[in-house]
Amino acid sequence: METPGLVHGEAAPFSTALRSLINNPQYSDVCFVVGQEQQEVFAHRCLLACRCNFFQRLLGAEASSGVPSPVVLSTVPAEAFLAVLEFLYTNSVKLQRHSVLEVLTAAVEYGLEELRELCLEFVMKVLDVELVCEALQVAVTFGLGPLQERCIAFIEAHSQEVLRTRGFLELSASALLPLLRSDKLCVDEAELVRAARSWARVGAAVLERPVAEVAAPVVRELRLALLAPAELSALEEQNRREPLIPVRRPGPWHRSTQQRGDKVEQIVEAWKCHALRRGDTARGAPCRRRRGTLPREHHRFLELPFK
Repeated sequence: METPGLVHGEAAPFSTALRSLINNPQYSDVCFVVGQEQQEVFAHRCLLACRCNFFQRLLGAEASSGVPSPVVLSTVPAEAFLAVLEFLYTNSVKLQRHSVLEVLTAAVEYGLEELRELCLEFVMKVLDVELVCEALQVAVTFGLGPLQERCIAFIEAHSQEVLRTRGFLELSASALLPLLRSDKLCVDEAELVRAARSWARVGAAVLERPVAEVAAPVVRELRLALLAPAELSALEEQNRREPLIPVRRPGPWHRSTQQRGDKVEQIVEAWKCHALRRGDTARGAPCRRRRGTLPREHHRFLELPFK
């Protein structure tokens, strides 16, 4: 309900005037050094402080120190920070596909809920094969449930294409887990195993850790019982050469990563499904088909079809 006597002028000229102040050193009273490129960005304390609690606290602490100096924000890229300023100055923002996730990250970290919602709406509109894994990672990192659900649904529908992207290889284990738990992936298990191995190799190189150690949090979600006996034998042999499926060793005297007597429990469970010619009703998922599972002769013995 409007206050009696309160009238409004045109909003557009006001917004245009404020936009001219963005990163304008004239009359600015604070300088930020942002991103790895250490770009200087100029702004106005009073405007930032009244629009955002994060900047109110940040600039208040900086002012109380009595030492005028640039405010360093090294984790936010300059382009994303300028988009944040555009929103704070004008209450509108022009988003770009290539940088929207960085703006979204900044909006979450700075507590700008309205900007966060604008970014989420934009991401969902432009989501594609190349962007979806990076968006999923952001969603998992910051607990953005609706975005995570949208990303997983997109990957389920475009599984084979997404598995070939660089973004898939760069997912964290916590982001990969909900994908591997999905019944709706449109990809065969053999291809999913290969993708998981590629993912683990990249992680091992980055983290300087063994492939099996990197893969340990996620490989339990691979449904090895869906593989045909010949495929399972080939996987077992490959696992001896390059361990992917973690090994449960019977004693501390084994020095090698995988010796002849070691027991690869997950592969043993898959062989049991073949030997017994039935699905593991107690565990369920290891024998349940996915949407993209290719038919194999032994699948007719499994008690848990795709749901």
